[in-house]
Amino acid sequence: MTAHDQMRAMLDQLMGTARNGEDEKLSIKFDDPTVCKGFLLSCCPHEILASTRMDMGDCPKYHNVALRADYETASQKKDFFYDLEAMEQLRHFVADADRKTEQARKRLAETQEEYSGDVAGKAEKVHELAEKIGEALAKAEQLGAEGLVDESMQLMSEIDILRKDKLTAEADYRASIPAAAYQQQKLRVCDVCCAYLGIHDNDRRLADHFGGKLHLGFIKIRETLKEFEAKAEDRRRERRDSYRSPRRDPEIDRERDRRRDRNRESQSDRGGSRDHKERMRRSNRSRSKERNRERRSRSKSGRRSRSRSKEHKSRDSR
Repeated sequence: MTAHDQMRAMLDQLMGTARNGEDEKLSIKFDDPTVCKGFLLSCCPHEILASTRMDMGDCPKYHNVALRADYETASQKKDFFYDLEAMEQLRHFVADADRKTEQARKRLAETQEEYSGDVAGKAEKVHELAEKIGEALAKAEQLGAEGLVDESMQLMSEIDILRKDKLTAEADYRASIPAAAYQQQKLRVCDVCCAYLGIHDNDRRLADHFGGKLHLGFIKIRETLKEFEAKAEDRRRERRDSYRSPRRDPEIDRERDRRRDRNRESQSDRGGSRDHKERMRRSNRSRSKERNRERRSRSKSGRRSRSRSKEHKSRDSR
């Protein structure tokens, strides 16, 4: 990826799909069914385990960091309950991983020489101590990288004690089996990430495993699934309640109130205009009636004057 592509990805992640203006928004939205909801919550296994031994390739659903930014902004105003959908995705993935782990254990049981209960217990103790050393060493390196030198040094002191315990356990295990059998690698399957671990693996190899992207990625997936499952029932109830009485967006309510006020003002203006027109019509009708009465009065007076004039002429003629 070039520097230009990296800068573009950073802008998408920070500003979302509208970083170049409304005209250049993506046609697909974060709530589209084709968008990976696990990716929006940063827990999609395809993304977490990318470039590891268990890389699963591209997710069948759509990933885009700009859509994740849009979702994070929108989720501040509305709950989309995407954690329930992501939980089902993680549950299927973890169930498949556990099934593979069990199959790997069965294959090891069929191919490796089975020891007696006492010897198997001693080998198990060596494995457990080796794993504790590897986990502690990986954590100490992480603390040192974060600048927590005192905590890292304290953890290294604990690692030295574990190493002494491991040497004692290895000597006890070596004394309980034939020399030729001790040289053979005794494998076990990591309960977290399904990887194979050997009883003769050195501390560096174990630290690389427990601090590696694959193991840490599986830890994140499993812990996220536990968090989702712990509150799944409450979240389902909240989703049902939201469907029964959907929450309104405050901005929508404010816009609705503004429209209502404008409609009232408009209706008031129209009502005042109608009242004015009605008064004008009444005034016009009254004036019209007055004019009609005046015309009728003038007409009657004119007829009376003409009638008197005729009477006078008739007398004069006689």
